[in-house]
Amino acid sequence: MASVRFTVTPTKAEDLPGLSDTSPDISSRSGARVRFGSRESVNRSDPLSEASGGPATTVGGAETPDHSSVEQGDGHSKISSVYINNTHGGDDDDFYDRNLALFEEEMDTRPKVSSLLNRLANYTNLTQGAREHEEAENIGDKKKAGKSPQMGTFMGVYLPCLQNIFGVILFLRLTWVVGSAGVLQGLCIVFICCCCTLLTAISMSAIATNGVVPAGGAYFMISRSLGPEFGGAVGLCFYLGTTFAGAMYILGAVEILLMYIAPKAAIFESKHPDGEGAAMLNNMRVYGSVCLLLMSLLVFVGVKYVNKLASIFLACVIVSIVSIYIGALVSAFKPPGVSVCMLGNRTISGHQLDDDQCSKTIPPPEEADNNFTVTENATMSPTFDPSLPPPQLEKTTYIWKQFCQAPEVNASCDEYFLSNNFSKIEAIPGLASGILSENLWSSYLSRGDVVEKGSLSSSRDAQPASTRQPYVFADISTSFTLLVGIFFPSVTGIMAGSNRSGDLKDAQRSIPIGTILAIITTSIVYLTSVVLFGACIDGVVLRDKFGDSVRGQLVVGTLAWPSPWVIVIGSFFSTCGAGLQSLTGAPRLLQAIAKDNIIPFLRVFGHGKANGEPTWALLLTAFIAELGILIASLDLVAPILTMFFLMCYLFVNLACGLQTLLRSPNWRPRFSYYHWTLSFLGMTICLALMFISSWYYAIAAMVIAGMIYKYIEYHGAEKEWGDGIRGLSLSAARYALLRLEEGPPHTKNWRPQVLVLLKLDEDAHVKSPRLLTFASQLKAGKGLTIVGTVVSGNFLQSYGEALAAEQTLKHLMDKERVKGFCQCIVAQKPREGISHMIQSSGLGGMKPNTVVMGWPHAWRQSEDPQAWKTFINTVRVTTAAHLALLVPKNISLFPSNSEPCAEGYIDIWWIVHDGGMLMLLPFLLRQHKVWRKCGLRIFTVAQMEDNSIQMKKDLATFLYHLRIEAEVEVVEMHDSDISAYTYERTLMMEQRSQMLRQMRLSKSDREKEAQLVKDRNSMLRLTSIGSDEDDDTDGGERERASSAAGPGDSAEHHRRVQMTWTKEKSSQYRAMHSGCSTPEGFRDMLSMRPDHSNVRRMHTAVKLNEVIVNKSHDARLVLLNMPGPPRNTEGDENYMEFLEVLTEGLERVLLVRGGGSEVITIYS
Repeated sequence: MASVRFTVTPTKAEDLPGLSDTSPDISSRSGARVRFGSRESVNRSDPLSEASGGPATTVGGAETPDHSSVEQGDGHSKISSVYINNTHGGDDDDFYDRNLALFEEEMDTRPKVSSLLNRLANYTNLTQGAREHEEAENIGDKKKAGKSPQMGTFMGVYLPCLQNIFGVILFLRLTWVVGSAGVLQGLCIVFICCCCTLLTAISMSAIATNGVVPAGGAYFMISRSLGPEFGGAVGLCFYLGTTFAGAMYILGAVEILLMYIAPKAAIFESKHPDGEGAAMLNNMRVYGSVCLLLMSLLVFVGVKYVNKLASIFLACVIVSIVSIYIGALVSAFKPPGVSVCMLGNRTISGHQLDDDQCSKTIPPPEEADNNFTVTENATMSPTFDPSLPPPQLEKTTYIWKQFCQAPEVNASCDEYFLSNNFSKIEAIPGLASGILSENLWSSYLSRGDVVEKGSLSSSRDAQPASTRQPYVFADISTSFTLLVGIFFPSVTGIMAGSNRSGDLKDAQRSIPIGTILAIITTSIVYLTSVVLFGACIDGVVLRDKFGDSVRGQLVVGTLAWPSPWVIVIGSFFSTCGAGLQSLTGAPRLLQAIAKDNIIPFLRVFGHGKANGEPTWALLLTAFIAELGILIASLDLVAPILTMFFLMCYLFVNLACGLQTLLRSPNWRPRFSYYHWTLSFLGMTICLALMFISSWYYAIAAMVIAGMIYKYIEYHGAEKEWGDGIRGLSLSAARYALLRLEEGPPHTKNWRPQVLVLLKLDEDAHVKSPRLLTFASQLKAGKGLTIVGTVVSGNFLQSYGEALAAEQTLKHLMDKERVKGFCQCIVAQKPREGISHMIQSSGLGGMKPNTVVMGWPHAWRQSEDPQAWKTFINTVRVTTAAHLALLVPKNISLFPSNSEPCAEGYIDIWWIVHDGGMLMLLPFLLRQHKVWRKCGLRIFTVAQMEDNSIQMKKDLATFLYHLRIEAEVEVVEMHDSDISAYTYERTLMMEQRSQMLRQMRLSKSDREKEAQLVKDRNSMLRLTSIGSDEDDDTDGGERERASSAAGPGDSAEHHRRVQMTWTKEKSSQYRAMHSGCSTPEGFRDMLSMRPDHSNVRRMHTAVKLNEVIVNKSHDARLVLLNMPGPPRNTEGDENYMEFLEVLTEGLERVLLVRGGGSEVITIYS
């Protein structure tokens, strides 16, 4: 196989180290020469030796002259030409390969494959802020070769996921969840939550392995898969969830500190039992705020300290979990010996046993043996028989005072206290005790209920317990749904691996394996922990959330081996570490969202310190976390972040399932163990868990995400990330277009699909922007809008001009808030461009059915007939295409969208029926705020033979069935002789047409004769008879300045002149068209008589105009049937005159010409 041999020759030896830093395409540098050749072996010469050595380069063993790419002349360096037709030397291959000479002119836009591969190989995947930090450190220094990421699956994904998943809930709440829900429902809760995260991890693995995933985690994956709107909404929800997670971890750490490590550190204390809860919440707020401040300062000082502590925190978590398993195994042989005091079947708080006496009285020493009995749990329990007289030396215990009014034996006491005896039970019976059977079933409590043991007997004759008594009470009402919301945060944290993708050696392999293994590991730990807790710990202790029955110890700590302090200290440090991780990750997530610039008001949070640290984002994160700390209850904060995480996981599953179903060509994940059914199952579980845990929190989270989505949609920066929602839109649009293609739309479904023809001037400004304003006021029909223009010229030369015109139209559409599309066509003849646009606009069933075009202003004064000729040609084209046509006259007088019309009328002059356009358009206009206050008046014309009274009744009935409210009036037009005014007006029209024709012919002849004697290299432009080069209509064309033409264009024009206008041809043309160029011709014109058909048409126009002006002179808008153009093109100018006469004296006129199909119906 042939191999590639290349030799690099730098001009300076010191340039070599920087060669790869500036550009991966080393062949484009002027300071080095790159030679490629095919040889059987690879031979790389030493660059330094060649730089300092001989002038010759060895190629295949032969000496060849060294053609340097830098020529020395006059003391200056001169770079050789790189074009194909270079004649200054033979060293063009210094810049491009000889084998790629055909492509060398496109190298700037289409790089060589070697350059592309080099750039891809040197791709760096840095976290948000890390790139700025690296650049800040390297200012003024040489860039050092970056250390390639070396982290594998275990250190880079598995352990970080374990650290983020295991958290405060495992140590503080899992025992309480098992005690309340029972082992069976506890396993169900854990299994559902773990299935949710496992399915989400499968979907996340598919997305993460579908190409390179830069740092940004879930936000990057969702935004690039579902678009900026969903990405921004879910990204902010994920940010809020991470921030509230930090608050939850801090509250957990403070709870461990104040309850299990240093209870005496409490600032607020309550002497009344009812106020203990409020005092504890205030302590949590104060200490939580202090901890948040300290952690924020630590994160602000430097993330490297947080990263260094991460391994210590992870070790604490692992040691704590191992100690639980060892303690469970040891309890099978040797229970810890921790006891719980019971009164009947009610649990007594261990805090109230100040004298360690779980009895009513302390018997004398000699009678102690007689008063103790052995219970079924092999524990000694003192009993008291009230029928016997008390001994003389008997004393009451401290707990006696809590139930009785006095310490004496004969004092008045609580009835339940008198009728039940004290007993002691083992808090940790052990793995072999069979306590699992009691803990299988649920035991939900309401707030204020006493924690009871169902297997113990008690007297039920007493009144309900009082909070003043030393029982263990439930602080909140429990249910299955509540426990789901509280437990779910303990399975979050599966995104830790994807967040570290930039540090991984092989991210596409490590992320799926490490994340799924971490989830399986944690799921096994949680499921086995549920079984172990139910098999080792008594139910009353499990339901005792804060360990009051075991003297305030951490419940899971009583099971741990060798000491409860292993769990207490380990859980404290693990929660602190998790809080630090949250406060570190949340600001960077917010910074990533802000730097994407999809939410304008978050831009300030994209800035930070010089090294890229997100200072402002950290401040906002600390503020939001403080709001969570002020809630002060771990059980109330957990459901909040549950909602945000579940919404994030829901959209990860949606992104994967959507991409799979759409079968996008770019969807090629390396992780192949996914399916769209798994993604949608995970999405369904997420949605169900949201409403199961807290329906009102779920609705609130969805409302927040919806508001962010709509904000980004309307005010955010437009981004195109090739997202799945765009693919879904394409699929839905294709399906809808194919459905629309099945048949023509029914009359009930007809709505104006508008094609607006606009004209641009020489400076690419729209001449009549009110046309688009008027079109936007018609959009109550919610139809299609296409705004089009025509640029005169050649497409190859005018492509940039067409793009500029398209941008102008887009800006105008944004300004007028018109939702639609713009289309710009380049054509040599504008009337052909308009014809092509009318024929080709739209797609399938979404083609325009209505054309909006402006009236050619001052067409009489224009010497160029092409303005009104193109107008008439467009009318003919729309008629041939069976499209409706709307021509607003005096468009500059039409109201803008900010100028609502005062009360007035929209007058409809219904002269001929053209499908009902005249009825539908005013109804659509009145839906807009500009025309809303205007009433409708419909006028129709009756001839002498018509019954005007019956016509009025029929018209009123017709409008009633159309559900249109309008005043009806029938105008009678009597037969009358043609007036002298009409005759005179027709004669003037024909004489004027004849004179203008003669003037244009004379001017054209003079221009042609002058052109024949001009210099061949002149850049003057020829305007020939009937040519459309300089057409000027509202179709959107612009005259191109002849001075912009180059020498090649001038020569082309000259060749066209020679070919078109020879001397013989010009003489022949003048002979044919010079009938009126003599004084006799003018005398013939003065003695001419008007055509009879023109007189009749003028008579109709004059009479109608008189009636319309008389009735509608004060109307806000007049809608009028537009007569069709004559079949004979010789009468085009007369047609314009007829339209002018018909609309004289009216301020705002809309000429309407139907498309030939019914657009309105009386049927439902």
